[in-house]
Amino acid sequence: MDDLEDEAPWTPARSAELYQINGWGKPYFRINDAGMVEVAPDPEEPEKKVDLHELVLDLEARGLDLPLLIRFSDVLEDRIRRLNEAFEAAIKEYEYDGRYRGVFPVKVNQQKHLIDEVVRHGEPWQYGLEAGSKPELLIALAATQEPGGFIICNGYKDRAYIETALLAQRFDKTVIVVLERIEELKFALQASEKTGVRPMLGVRCKLAARGVGRWKSSAGDRAKFGLTAAEIVQVIDELGRREMLDCLQLLHFHIGSQISSIIPIKNAMREASNIYVEMAKMGAKMGYLDVGGGLAVDYDGSKSDFHASMNYDLAEYAYDIVSEVKDACDKVNVPVPTLVTESGRAISAHQSVLVFEVVGKNEVRFPGMPEKPAEGSLRVLEELYETWEGILPKNVQESYHDAIQGKEEADSLFKFGYLTLRQRAQAERLFWHCLDKIMRCKGRMRRVPEEIADLEDYMSSIYYCNFSVFQSAPDAWAIGQLFPVMPIHRLTEEPTERATIADLTCDSDGKIDRFIDVEDIKHVLEVHELKEGERYFLAMFLNGAYQEILGDLHNLFGDTNAVHVRMDEDSYEVTSVVKGDSVAEVLGYVEYDPPAMVERVRLQAERARRQGLIGIDQVKLLMRHYEESLRGYTYLTED
Repeated sequence: MDDLEDEAPWTPARSAELYQINGWGKPYFRINDAGMVEVAPDPEEPEKKVDLHELVLDLEARGLDLPLLIRFSDVLEDRIRRLNEAFEAAIKEYEYDGRYRGVFPVKVNQQKHLIDEVVRHGEPWQYGLEAGSKPELLIALAATQEPGGFIICNGYKDRAYIETALLAQRFDKTVIVVLERIEELKFALQASEKTGVRPMLGVRCKLAARGVGRWKSSAGDRAKFGLTAAEIVQVIDELGRREMLDCLQLLHFHIGSQISSIIPIKNAMREASNIYVEMAKMGAKMGYLDVGGGLAVDYDGSKSDFHASMNYDLAEYAYDIVSEVKDACDKVNVPVPTLVTESGRAISAHQSVLVFEVVGKNEVRFPGMPEKPAEGSLRVLEELYETWEGILPKNVQESYHDAIQGKEEADSLFKFGYLTLRQRAQAERLFWHCLDKIMRCKGRMRRVPEEIADLEDYMSSIYYCNFSVFQSAPDAWAIGQLFPVMPIHRLTEEPTERATIADLTCDSDGKIDRFIDVEDIKHVLEVHELKEGERYFLAMFLNGAYQEILGDLHNLFGDTNAVHVRMDEDSYEVTSVVKGDSVAEVLGYVEYDPPAMVERVRLQAERARRQGLIGIDQVKLLMRHYEESLRGYTYLTED
C-alpha cells in the first residue's frame, strides 16, 4: 500500500495556512488566487496591489540583479500612521489633556532614503527622530528640516555631542538631551556655560520592572544605561542648587526590544509614572515621558507571548500607556506629560522584503528501487536490503533501529579495511532507501514515535540560495531571530520538499534552519521541487529593522541592490534605486586598490605567456573576466 493521498486539491488558502501569512503578513501581504504573493502596501486602498513575483521580474529587467531588497514606502507610511492614530484614539478615549509625539530611533535603520521617508511621512504628526550617538545626531539634525522638529538625544555623549545638541536647541525644533550616566550631568552643565544655552534635559531611569525575552537585561539594576533612583535625586538636587530645575523636563526608560507580552509594559508604566510625578513634585519642570522602545513585531503570526510574536496590538499598547500615566498624574494633581515612544522595529520591519533565488540543492534521497546485493555479498549488505524489503507501518521503529545498526556496522567494517569504498557506497544507498521507505510509511501510522518524526529534519534537502545570511539577515545567525521565509510563487502547488536554506558563503553558519511554526519553531521549510529550466524565488519578510546596518562583509558579499517602491493609481513607481556594492567597492573597504590588483595580475599573465604557459587569447579572456568581476555585483549573476 502506498502513502495515503490527500484527495483535496492544494489551494492558495492551504499555502496561506502553511506559511501563516495571514498572521504575520496582515494587512500588507497575502496570496492571490493565482498562487502568487501579493503586496497591498496601503490598507486604506486595498485595490492598489502588486504581484511580488511580477515586480521582481520587472526590476530584474531594469538591470537589478537578485538578491534584491524591496522597500515599500506605503507600508512605512501606514506603520507611522497606525502608531500615531492609536495614541490619538487612546488620548481621546481617556480625555487625556496632553499629546503624543513619537520618535524613530535612527539606529534601527540609518539608510538615508528610509530616514528621509520617515521624516516625510511623519510630518503630519510632527514625528521625530532619536539619536543614540554623535553621528546619528548629525543625521537627525540634517534630516529634520521643517519647523517643529523633535529630536531625542540618547547614548554615550562627549562634550562635542552635548554642545552640538544644545546649540541645535536654538533652531526652531525641540532637542532634548537625555542623561544616561550621572557623569553626563557635568558635561551638560559645562556645555551650557560654554555655549550660553540653558539645556533641555531628560534622565533615563533604571526601572525595577523588566521586559521579557532576549533583551530583558535592558532594565534592572545591572542595565547598561540609566540612572538609579539615588542618582536621579542627585541630578535634581544639583540642578536645584544651580536654579536650573526648569531644565529637567523629561523622564525616559527602556525595558528592552521586542517585548512580546503586554504585562511587563503595564508594570513598567506603573513604576515610571510614579517616578515622573515624584520628579514633578520635587520641582522639576516635567513635560515629557519617554517610554522607550519595545513595541513588538509578530514575526510568526501566532499573536502569543512567544519571543517572536506579541500578545497585544497597537490599540492595547497605546491605551495602557495613556491610562496608566493619566491615573498617576490625576492622583497627585500633576499635569500630564507629552507621551513619547521610540518604536523602531514596529515601524520599519514590515516595509522591507528580501527576495533571493534558489540556485541549486543537495538531497540525501536515492530515487527508484535499491539494487539487490549480488549473491555472496557481505552479510551487512544483505541485511540492509532485507531490512528495506520488510519495512511496514507496523514495524517501522524496529526497522529504523535495524537500519541504523546496519549503517554503523558498515562504517566500522570500512574503517578496519573489511569493506571497499564501492561496498560502503552500496551500504549508504541501502540505508537511505530504508529511511525513505520509513518516511513514506509514517503517514499511515496512528502513533508516530519521536525518533521517526524527527526523520523529516534529518532527511531534509539543502536549498542553496543567492544571498548572504551575514549581510542580509545577521540576526538570524547571531541571535536566532525568526523571520518569515516562503516562496513567492507556485503557491497553487503543494510544496513536497523539506529543506534548510544555505547561503553563498563558505561558512557552515551561513544557513537558515529555524523557521516560524504554529507553536514554536521548525527546522525545515516546506518548499517546491525545483524544475529544470525554471527559476525558483524565496523571500524573507519583516526584515527592515536592524538587518541592513548590522550586516557584515563575510566572504566579501556586500550590500544588495535595493529599491523603494510606491503605489500609484494604476501600478507602482520605483522612487529610488540604491545599487548594491560592486566587488571593487567591497575590496576598497578592506584597503585593496583594484587598479593595482589588475596590474599585478596582468604582469603575472604576461610572465606566464612569455614562458609558453598560457596563450594570448587566454590572457585576454582572463583579464576581461578579472576586470568585469571587479566592476560587477558581489553575488551570482546571469551571464
